[in-house]
Amino acid sequence: MELWSRADPQLREVVWFSLRCRALALLLQAVFNVLIPDHAADAFSPPRSGPWGLWDALLERLLGGLGRWDAEHFLFIAERGYLLEHNCAFLPLFPLGLRLLAALLPCPVPLQPRSRLLLAAALLNALLAVLAAAALLALGRAVLRRPSQAFLAALLFSVSPAGVFMAAAYSESAFAALAFGAMWQLEKGRGWLSGLLFALAAGARANGMVNAGFVLYSRGRRFVLRLQGTAASPRELPVLWKQVLSLVCSAALVCAGISLPFALFQYYAYVRFCEPGTGLAQSVPEALLQLARDKGYRVAGVGEAKPPWCSQRFPLVYSYIQDAYWNVGFLRYFELRQIPNFLLALPVTLLCSWAAWTYVSANPRHCLTLGLERSKGEERGKARDGFCGPAVFVYVVHSTALLAFGFFCMHVQVLTRFLGSSSPILYWFSAHLLLEHEPLLWSTGSDKPASGKPPLGKSHSSCGKGTSDNPVVRLLLNWRSITPLSKSILGFFLGYWLLGLVLHCNFLPWT
Repeated sequence: MELWSRADPQLREVVWFSLRCRALALLLQAVFNVLIPDHAADAFSPPRSGPWGLWDALLERLLGGLGRWDAEHFLFIAERGYLLEHNCAFLPLFPLGLRLLAALLPCPVPLQPRSRLLLAAALLNALLAVLAAAALLALGRAVLRRPSQAFLAALLFSVSPAGVFMAAAYSESAFAALAFGAMWQLEKGRGWLSGLLFALAAGARANGMVNAGFVLYSRGRRFVLRLQGTAASPRELPVLWKQVLSLVCSAALVCAGISLPFALFQYYAYVRFCEPGTGLAQSVPEALLQLARDKGYRVAGVGEAKPPWCSQRFPLVYSYIQDAYWNVGFLRYFELRQIPNFLLALPVTLLCSWAAWTYVSANPRHCLTLGLERSKGEERGKARDGFCGPAVFVYVVHSTALLAFGFFCMHVQVLTRFLGSSSPILYWFSAHLLLEHEPLLWSTGSDKPASGKPPLGKSHSSCGKGTSDNPVVRLLLNWRSITPLSKSILGFFLGYWLLGLVLHCNFLPWT
């Protein structure tokens, strides 16, 4: 540990800050779960199996807040598999991880499966959140090339406004760790490893398939830049066509590989719910069958009628569930009664829109050419660094595409966790604003603000030798003296982090 801390104090601080934030989140959700009565929400709540003992009741008191809303689906799938049709909206990687860890955990006292799974979820997501923060730090260093900006962004991730979903039995932490890790490996030039991590991410959340765009853009950009400045002679045309064909074939393989986990799961769901003779009815408890009858849930192997999606040309259970069960679709959420949910999504919408506008304003030509033209700075080996550097372009496009899709086609209140677990832009841009406009931070890093403002002191840099300073803690300890912009950003992060623990853990509506 000592060698590690000396080698990389920033990484050490990110890891320990992440662990401390996770411990505090677990403590607060337990306190709020005890003090605030659960709201009687119309949410999925399957019957509990088996008699509950003293240790089960204790774990439910301590960790029960992690099993609310969609976490009930993940825990149910991990315990019983995909018995109910609408469970198929939740992809299998995270439930499989929960089930495996729960089976491996040494347990000196008797516990019911749900209790073991809750404990496994708390431990697994704590580990995954740390890995995600570390991966974000490494990715930021590779892309931004400003260590202090990457460091601050990784620290902000630990107090993410989507923090409750990183702690609860949701797949957000797993997806963030895999996606950020894959992006980092791609930046390091490790294409096959990044493709594997992207494929695993697509097995955790459906929007992981969009990440194939990173690999496609990386390969396409390298190919285009290699062609620039070289005039192909007629003799070289056959070679050029072979290179184009190779690029197209590799792009197709990448897309197929990253989409494979999602496609395999759709096939599994088809066999599970559309093929006759599964014979599952005998193994389904009567209490669960009664719940399915009361709520209109379709149970695998029960009933002779096939679900309507089985007869579609492309039988995708995921799309059917989003449409039939949750009314997800283009502009379907644009109703007057959904105004409170649009207000919940307003901060992240404004922040990510501002990020896109800032980047486009700073790099109009780079954006118009889709980053496929080598800039003069790149030719001289002095490409612009920081948030407005050329390497950030593809991440801004990715974030903006997710924002537009989520705003117009999804339940808009999920935008905070959707973007917070999928894109580094929320954290990079927030770090960029803080370092550019907060005088208190100008003396804490070796990276000078792009605006040219002079540093205000000569304190040891968090990037240099010695103890790593934590700029988030410094801002909080000097709350009264920081700028209104810094208060707004930290207020959004910490306010949503805390409100999520209060509301989500008691079945109250949240993002």
